[in-house]
Amino acid sequence: MNQTQTTDYRHGKTYAITITALMTAVTCILAPLSIPIGPVPISFTNLAIYLSLYLLGWKRGTISYLIYLLIGLIGLPVFSGFTGGPAKLAGPTGGYIIGFIAMAIIAGLVIDHFHKPWIQLIGMIVGTIVCYIFGTAWFCIVAKSTVSGALAICVFPFIPADLIKMVIAMIIGPMIKKRIR
Repeated sequence: MNQTQTTDYRHGKTYAITITALMTAVTCILAPLSIPIGPVPISFTNLAIYLSLYLLGWKRGTISYLIYLLIGLIGLPVFSGFTGGPAKLAGPTGGYIIGFIAMAIIAGLVIDHFHKPWIQLIGMIVGTIVCYIFGTAWFCIVAKSTVSGALAICVFPFIPADLIKMVIAMIIGPMIKKRIR
C-alpha cells in the first residue's frame, strides 16, 4: 500500500466513524471512574472529552460525547460512579453532564484553531467555566442550594484536578494524535 492510499484511508468515512466510536468507548471507560468527595464526584469525563477533542477535532469530539451521553441515557452504567439512565440527568449532577456539551464545543474550537498550548489551555478553562455554570445552576435548582453553597461543593474543590486533567490532555493528546496519523 503506498502513502497516498494510506492517507486516503485515514481520511475516509470508515476511519472517522471508527475513531469516533473508539473515543466514545474510551469515554465510557473513563467517565464511570470517579472519586467521591461529596454530591458531585471527581470524574474523568472531562479528561476523556479533552483527549477526544485533540484526536477528533471539535465536531467529531462533540459527537463522540453526545453518543456517550445517549448510551448513558438509555441506562448503561457509563456515568460517574457506574450509573446511568435519565434519573442521573435529572439529579444534582445533570447540569454538568449537559454542560460538557458546551465545554466540548468551546474547548474544541479553540484546540482546532489555535496551536499555541497556552491558548488551548485558556480554551479548555473557558469551556470548563461554562460547564461549571450549567452544572452549578442545575445543582442550585435540584438541591435547593445557594450559589455560594453550590460553588463550595461543586466547583472550588474541582479546580485543581480539572487543571491537572487539562495539562495531561495537552501533553498526551498531541502525542497520541501524532502516533495514529
